Amino acid sequence: MRLSSLLLTGLIGLAGLLSTAFAADRPLTVFAAASLKESLDGVERAWEASGHPKFVVSYAASSALARQIEAGAPADVFISADNRWMDYLQDRKLIEPASRFVLVRNDLVLIAPANSPLKTIALDSKQAWLAALGTGRLAVAEVASVPAGTYARQALEKLGLWDALAAHLAQGENVRATLEFVARGDTPLGIVYLTDAKVEPRVKVLAAFPAASHDPIVYPAARTVGAGDAKSAAELLAFLRGRQAVAIFRAAGFADKR
Repeated sequence: MRLSSLLLTGLIGLAGLLSTAFAADRPLTVFAAASLKESLDGVERAWEASGHPKFVVSYAASSALARQIEAGAPADVFISADNRWMDYLQDRKLIEPASRFVLVRNDLVLIAPANSPLKTIALDSKQAWLAALGTGRLAVAEVASVPAGTYARQALEKLGLWDALAAHLAQGENVRATLEFVARGDTPLGIVYLTDAKVEPRVKVLAAFPAASHDPIVYPAARTVGAGDAKSAAELLAFLRGRQAVAIFRAAGFADKR
């Protein structure tokens, strides 16, 4: 019995060492909102050029990423496209509250395929929306949980359009899926972030939604409690707030964090 106990203790200790070694060897991992892809890829290149080891990024809807972290996915840093999903993890004690800050802001726009005859649209006119849609649909991100879809619903409700347009939606799993619906010409209109429209030449912006029509579009960032390398995660968060990263985000169309 004593030998078995010693063996069990040794195996548990070995498992702990292996787990620690695996965490140390794993590259720094960032879970980030899909709309950050081009700019955050640019930040990664700047980070690596400054002498840091490469970090990897998993892009998806903030809702999906938050639930993956809740399920134990190995993320070191989380960047959400709204406060809701960062709050979700903070309420479950899965992020370090002291590390949390607003990284950037964004705007919400109405887009159409680049070859569309539409040049603009009166956002407060139900008739203009319905005429522009015809028999087609309005592409939005999933309105119940994905931040871009939630902001879109808020804007449509504020403008008194939700009841008229709710039955005409084509909902994507994230904002980039929404963007692709419009870029391919599958839908005549779509609602995405300004930064998404800027990176896709196959679409054009018809109008910008008033900031007062929806909650502020903010991107909070924080270190997770399960970070394999807390020191490197903290260094990356500091880098994200630095001059090089700020310039990259601004060039992509993101607004200053203030």
